[in-house]
Parts: sequence; C-alpha cells; structure tokens
Amino acid sequence: MRSWVKMIKDLTLRPKRVRQIRKTPAYSFDEDLNKPISGTAVKEILSKSSDVVFREFILQGKEHISCMVAAVDGMVNKTQLDQFVLKPLMVDLVGHPELAKVTTANAVDMTLKSLIPGLEVKKIRKMGEAIDAILSGDSVIFFGDCSEAIIIGAKGWANAGINEPVAESVIKGPHEGFTETLRINTSLLRRKIKHPSLRLISLKLGDLTKTDLVVTYIDKVACSEIVSEVFRRLSKIKLDGVIESGYIEEMIEDFPYSPFPQIAYTERPDVLAGKLLEGKVGIMLDGTPIVLVVPAILTQFLNVNEDYYQRAMTAILFRFVRYVGAFVAVTAPSAYIAVTTFHQEIIPTDLLMNIAAGRQGVPFPALLEALIMTIVLEILQEAGLRLPRPIGQTIGIVGALIMGDAAVKASLVSPLMVIVIGITAVSSYAIPYYDLSLAVRLTRFPLMILAGSLGFFGVSVGLYAGLIHLLSLRSFGVPYMSPIAPMRIRALLQDTFVRAPWWAMKRRPHLMDNEKPRSGGKR
Repeated sequence: MRSWVKMIKDLTLRPKRVRQIRKTPAYSFDEDLNKPISGTAVKEILSKSSDVVFREFILQGKEHISCMVAAVDGMVNKTQLDQFVLKPLMVDLVGHPELAKVTTANAVDMTLKSLIPGLEVKKIRKMGEAIDAILSGDSVIFFGDCSEAIIIGAKGWANAGINEPVAESVIKGPHEGFTETLRINTSLLRRKIKHPSLRLISLKLGDLTKTDLVVTYIDKVACSEIVSEVFRRLSKIKLDGVIESGYIEEMIEDFPYSPFPQIAYTERPDVLAGKLLEGKVGIMLDGTPIVLVVPAILTQFLNVNEDYYQRAMTAILFRFVRYVGAFVAVTAPSAYIAVTTFHQEIIPTDLLMNIAAGRQGVPFPALLEALIMTIVLEILQEAGLRLPRPIGQTIGIVGALIMGDAAVKASLVSPLMVIVIGITAVSSYAIPYYDLSLAVRLTRFPLMILAGSLGFFGVSVGLYAGLIHLLSLRSFGVPYMSPIAPMRIRALLQDTFVRAPWWAMKRRPHLMDNEKPRSGGKR
C-alpha cells in the first residue's frame, strides 16, 4: 500500500527541492572527466563511435611533437579545419622561425599566439571540457603528453534556411523566423536589438544531451527579480535529456495542472525583440525554433505582433474580434444546451418552433448530442493535424461537410447543433496561440456538463470557477490576469483590450518594479 501511495505522490506532487528525474546511468569514464587532459584517454572514450574522427600528425618544431585533432564528422567545417588548422601546422609553417621555437612545454601557448588564425580559439585543461567541445561540434587539438589542449571553433553542420513560421504568419511585418540552430537564432535577435545592454547568457541542460540554452533579456529593462527567478528555476532542472522547449516549460511553470498556458512562446525574432523591450525574458534552446517568453499574462495570448504594425483603430477591431471569438468558443455549446434543456422560455416562439422541428426524431438529449458532435470535431481536428498537409486539409473539410450532413439526414443530431459546433470551431480558430486554443477546447467539456445538469446556473458556476482559477494563477510572480486584476487603468487603455497609438505608449507594461518604466514614446 505504501508503495502505491509513494508512486501516486511521485506522479502528482512536484518536488520542492532539486531531484534527479530519469537518473543518468553511471559510466566508467565519469571519474576521468575532471582529470587533466590526455589525448589518448579521450580517444579511448570516443573511438567506439564511428562518427568521431581522429587525425594524428607530427608538429615539427624544436621538438617533434605527436599531435592529434579530434572532431565529429558532419558537425565540423572540414574545409575550414583543413585550410586554417592542419595545413598551416603540417605544411605552411615547416621551417618557419616561430615553429622552430615550439617545444612540448610551450606548444599550446605558441600555437594560440603565432601559428593558427581563428576567432574562436580557446585553451582548456580538463577532459570533460575536451569531450563536451568535440561532441558539440568543435575541434580539439592535443599536443603529445601536454596537459592542455586547444578548442578550435569550426562548427559546420547542415541547417534549415530562414523561413516564415507557419503558425505565426503575417501579412504586414517581417517574414523571417527562428531555425533549429541556436547561433543563427541569437544572430537574428541581435540584428533587431543592437545595444550592449542585450544579454545572452549561455547554459547547458540535460546530463546526456548537453543541450545548449541561452537566456536573453535587456539589462535594466527586465526586472532583476524575474531574471534571478528564471535562472533559479533553470538551475533546478535535472533531466538526462532536453530535446525541445516543452521539456523546460513544464519544469519551470508555476501551476503544472492548470489547463491555461503560463509561458508564452514565439518563432519570430521581431516578436521576441518586442517582448524583451517590454521587460520580459526569453529562453532559447538549441534544436528548436520555439523560444519561450516569461512572464506571460492571459491577454498576451490574444494579441499578435501584427497589431503593432497596423494602425491603432484596425488593431482595436481585430482584437475585439479575437476576444469575442474566444468567448464564443468557450460558451456556445453550453449556452445551446442550457437554452434547449432548461430555458426554452427565453427563445422567441417562431425560433422555438423551428428548433423543435429540427430536433424531431433526434434520439439523444441536447447534452449527449453536443458531446458527440464536439468529440467528433476534436477527432477531425486531430486527424487533420497529424496527416500529411494536403490530405489533412481534405479530410477536415470533407469530413465536416459529409459527416455533418449525413448525421442531420439520419436524425442523429439537429441542424442547429451542427451550426453551433461549426461556429464554435471557427471561433476557436480566431485564438492566435495554439496552447490557449487547447485550453479553451478542454474547458468546454465541463461547461457543457454543468449546462446539461443545471442550465445557466451551472454555466455561471463554471465561469465563476474558471475566473477564480485565472485570478489565482501567477507566472514568475506576475498576476496572470494583469492588468485586469490588479486593475491598472493606464495599461488597460494602452495595450490590452485596445492598442493605443505608438506616440501614446509612454510606459512599458508594469510587470514588477522595473528600474526604467519609461519607453521611447512621448514624455
């Protein structure tokens, strides 16, 4: 019994202290990683992998030194390594006065200062540093029995080009998106913010994957408390592997069992730059174009970057459409169930007669009818998402038309129910963030059950419970419903339900206690 209780606690309760999750196995070479560098030992550890290549040669200095270059095939630029490292040391500098001074004792320092060019060149002393560098795509030169080595930055793997993100397409605005390569992503961000205050702090996560991660923020614009909290939570992540940003999102969010997203994300450099200018913090992970942005508030998930590229009046209209769409997506099926089951008196007589005629012969109550249609809609959406794109679009349209028409003709559902579900689906597509759309789809089911049990009273109870839950949420210490609760009139009128003209945006969004709240607007 105790083992069952312990298992349930492990699966449901988040540990308050650092705890190793999916513990990494112990390896025979773990103790060697903190020892001084030995080229022979590194070769012994890595030679079992066929993609790690070793090139041995003799450095003909004052002493003949047996050297070795180690690299991972497919992760290095072979041309750069051959032309600017191996060729100078093996051919071009033979007989050169500087090379004639090289001994085993000074080989590393002389090579760094006089023998090879390159911007990314670094001296290392530990085995672990050498192995991490090789497996990260750098090359390492070992000099005989010397206890030091040199890292050569010559990364050169294939990567996808810079394309527009599919999930965040725009009509007006930049059409470039992040890629799966971290350094390309940081360069795209640096092109947007060319100021020394932009901080890019590198970390590594995953005991086995050693995934590179960059925390980015603007010094004295981002709240120092939020920045410290981000680093604190990242330091407590103990996983054997981190493949995608979703791993990190679940580990650092405040309320893991809430259906609502508490961490925003983007694939666009302009969006990330805009959020950093508001005082937020970005988390960039190698291997994924998704960049996490913290802290996040609810209204942020209903705004898009294109709102800031259009005129203010146009942005206000589109924001209103999104808010209405989100409300309809949540309440439309439950409102239909409540009206047809408990509150027929509020329907005009002519409309009520039409509804009754449409429901004639339908064997299911309104609640079961709505649940069946909603589940079918979810199946169609999931099938359309997972199939190849041309087939997915076809099955979504054909499935909705044919199955809806067949269900009405077979008197399994009423025509009005098909209309309500169609309006609900279209309204949910107006929500720009996919994670918030998933939360809306999830909360729709308990509201329908409450509507079928208690009518509008049940819907009200469900909406109040949802509102209380939203008011209790925090994202890195920032209230999730800010600036609605706590109420901040200036923020509401500036950039929440409406978007003020740029000349009227005099202050940054109030997150906590910003040291420089004013932005570049009018003073």
